[in-house]
Amino acid sequence: FFSTESDTEVLLALYAVFGRNMLLKLDGMFSFVIWDKLEEKMFCARDRFGEKPFFYYKDEKYFIFGSEMKALWAFGIKKKLNQNRLKDYILKNNIIEPENSNTTFYENIFQLDSSHYALLNKNGKIEINKYWSLDNIKINNEISFEDAKAKYYKLFKESVERRMRSDVPLGSSLSGGIDSSSIVCLIDNIKGNKQIQKVFSARFNNFLKDEGIYIQEVLKQCKNIESFDTWPSEFNIIDLMEKTIFHQEEPFGSSSILAQWKVMELAKENEVTVLLDGQGADEFLAGYLSEYKVYLYQLYLNNNKKYYSEYESYMKKFGNTLPIQDFKYSETLRMKLGRFKKNIFNQSFKNKSLKQSLKFLINESRLKELLRYSDRNSMAHSREVRLPFLSHKLVEFVFSLPDDYILRNGWTKFIHRKALEINLPSKVCWRIDKVGYETPQQNWLNSHEVNIRVKSQQIKYEIEDSTLKNNFKYGNMKWRLFMSSFID
Repeated sequence: FFSTESDTEVLLALYAVFGRNMLLKLDGMFSFVIWDKLEEKMFCARDRFGEKPFFYYKDEKYFIFGSEMKALWAFGIKKKLNQNRLKDYILKNNIIEPENSNTTFYENIFQLDSSHYALLNKNGKIEINKYWSLDNIKINNEISFEDAKAKYYKLFKESVERRMRSDVPLGSSLSGGIDSSSIVCLIDNIKGNKQIQKVFSARFNNFLKDEGIYIQEVLKQCKNIESFDTWPSEFNIIDLMEKTIFHQEEPFGSSSILAQWKVMELAKENEVTVLLDGQGADEFLAGYLSEYKVYLYQLYLNNNKKYYSEYESYMKKFGNTLPIQDFKYSETLRMKLGRFKKNIFNQSFKNKSLKQSLKFLINESRLKELLRYSDRNSMAHSREVRLPFLSHKLVEFVFSLPDDYILRNGWTKFIHRKALEINLPSKVCWRIDKVGYETPQQNWLNSHEVNIRVKSQQIKYEIEDSTLKNNFKYGNMKWRLFMSSFID
């Protein structure tokens, strides 16, 4: 029997019955600490994907933890920026330290990694273990595409329905992309006329990549929806940066995070406490076109006939804007001989596969960044963001599928598109471009105050003008220099 009405008490009951194995029974986001009086141990845990943060500092005397680094600094831990990390970010755009994702931009402050738990005994010894991974999932080559599509839809709908449970007002973010649109349309289908769904979008005046046309397609199709827009402007970028970086605490990759901040602010103004969002889909459904290059090379090595079919399909869709060089013409003689030898002896190739690349995005790279941005921006406005795509059962299922169920005929997220096309407007479901809160960043960076900050950081880090302008090689370094001026 429970003695309170708090959902947190469920965690204590689970721990009392299952101990550490309780983590395998949880679905969704969490970050918590339980003091086990019987074993005299502290049990700390973080969810599978790292939706919720867990920072800590440890020395011989203290173990201090919190959901923000500000809590540790308030305790008295010295706030000391790691200058090498900041310079690495400026020069190489590394937001997460390669192969060491539990570090932060501040010395002696760490984070418990996603899908890990920690045990701290009374003597101060800490033991950290991983409790979940995607490493040993077997590919089901027997499942038909139709059966896979049906199961995918069932799992996705179940995840959305679970994350709709709320005793406070619930709405959705809507960018116009396939991910957020899938959630909005499915909720409209589930709720019918029982409740108006409020959706929140970032829009940009006179900007080529404004997604208003796709947002309107969703609004036309959904019958029980109320739409709210925010229009971020370059005129408030300094003020907005100061507010956002205070809560983010570490650098972020682009000004799209400022647009996300404004969406959360808009939700608060309209008294919607819980938001469903589409984060996470790109990382396990291969939504980035760079993953198609990995897949094509995998096919080139192992299935030449299929490679040429997929390469042709890809080039028909993206050849003019995002071309991929035909591996037939880029392969060296030594590489050809090695490939022929392996084919003759039926040996497997050790090159990075599509699934390995997706695991890297989930465990070591992009997803960790996006989840941090989303959590800090939402919590800064006391909003709760829930992510239906990050149901571990859904992700595990996709990882069990053949690769050509995920990428096919030049389409990314193929199984999702086919499973959700009954709910989505066709123009959204089968759009080939990908934007996602892309802002008119270059225009925003042209102000006098921005240029003063950039020049100051350029001098400090000894970066030549020629390096700054070479965007092809260095990416948007001007943004990173501007960002660093708020971190220093």
